[in-house]
Amino acid sequence: MKKRLTEAQFQTVVRKLEIGQQTIEIARGVLVEGRSQAEFVAELGLSKGAVSQAVSRVWMAAQKANLPEGYERVTAVLPEHQAFIVKKWAEDATKKLEIKK
Repeated sequence: MKKRLTEAQFQTVVRKLEIGQQTIEIARGVLVEGRSQAEFVAELGLSKGAVSQAVSRVWMAAQKANLPEGYERVTAVLPEHQAFIVKKWAEDATKKLEIKK
């Protein structure tokens, strides 16, 4: 899945972040315009990691902003049986959110 944002979504997220102009330009290019990160690596002479970090910072902020109130996105490494339970909880939460819409 390609990470994409509309210009409006992008502007909403960027307004709330304290980031430099170069980070904004890189993130907009990748997330809104669909340009590849490799283009920015070549164009700006930055490392892959620096470009990836710029995009990730905006993307993660956008993901957090799109969560309903009272919800939190988590990542965890768990034993198989616990992971099964957590996945069920996630399915239930998703269903509840769909019903509210």
